[in-house]
Amino acid sequence: MEPEQPSVGVIGASGYAGGEVVRLLDAHPGVGLELIAGHSSAGSSLEEVHPQLTGGDRVLAAQEEALEADVDLMFLALPHGTSAGPAMALLERGVKVVDLGSDFRLSDLGRYESAYGPGHPHPDQLGRWPYGLPEMNRNEISRSDRVAVPGCYPIGAILAMAPLVAAGLIAPTGIVVDAMSGVSGAGRAAKAELSYGAVDEGVRAYAVTTHRHRPEMEQAIAAWTGLDIADVKLSFTPHLVPMQRGILSTCSAPLTGNADDVTTALQKAYADEPFVDVVADPPTSRWVVGSNRCVMSPHVDEHTGRVIVIAAIDNLLKGAAGQAVQCANLMLGLPEAAGLPFAGWMP
Repeated sequence: MEPEQPSVGVIGASGYAGGEVVRLLDAHPGVGLELIAGHSSAGSSLEEVHPQLTGGDRVLAAQEEALEADVDLMFLALPHGTSAGPAMALLERGVKVVDLGSDFRLSDLGRYESAYGPGHPHPDQLGRWPYGLPEMNRNEISRSDRVAVPGCYPIGAILAMAPLVAAGLIAPTGIVVDAMSGVSGAGRAAKAELSYGAVDEGVRAYAVTTHRHRPEMEQAIAAWTGLDIADVKLSFTPHLVPMQRGILSTCSAPLTGNADDVTTALQKAYADEPFVDVVADPPTSRWVVGSNRCVMSPHVDEHTGRVIVIAAIDNLLKGAAGQAVQCANLMLGLPEAAGLPFAGWMP
């Protein structure tokens, strides 16, 4: 007799990331998607909010109903500041939670408030949620009933820089990250600055020196390497580019070790990682769109004495939904790569 599949649900299914979670789970061989719910779209059919998905006659439940659902694990794909309450209610019922939002990513109240402003509904939970980057926290994720999925921008920067800091090959106080993202990274809500006329034929830097993902990058690099957070200093500038999805991050730092060891250190760090590839040529975002991969290429600039690592991910997959499913697989005791795409879309 076949063992019963774990049951899962998705709250916030109408957004871009939530829709991608639904798409992945519908094709997942090891779980049963029992419920989809909306944040502000409860009562809508799936085909109304995601006509690209099959099973469009399914109706998005209200969040209140979803919180009482009989599932083993719930994905929360909710706006910032709205997942903490539902998450704690689910955990009290014994439901595992994978939170794609930002409510539990940072480890202490001071760091959270410096990024997101004063107040947190459950400050005692900060630092209790494993950071959902399997390449860094696989064992902790596997043992936990709660995981905070990283933001989209930090993933490429962390994967590119942390192993080099750990190996003593770059200085942790001189890291610079310039990243370019497609417009889907800003979510689905209508905003004037994201309209076609505002985005097409242009590239725009935003949140210069103030982006909320910078503290997250520093925290994760410190945790990966065992350094104090105060010893990791990172300058981050995000850019919006006229494409739908994908992030290309150019990460650099002063070289402090042997230049010949840079590529070897990254290859060694990711030799057994299913979703990280170290390549010779600089990747483009098109290589990874539609996949759960991070593709990176290391380079040493002998003229300036800096290491440059270029990393590409799909912001909606390795940067959100795919990463969430990867974590859920670990939490449910399933093969880590189950239901996740390795190949991207070209052209």
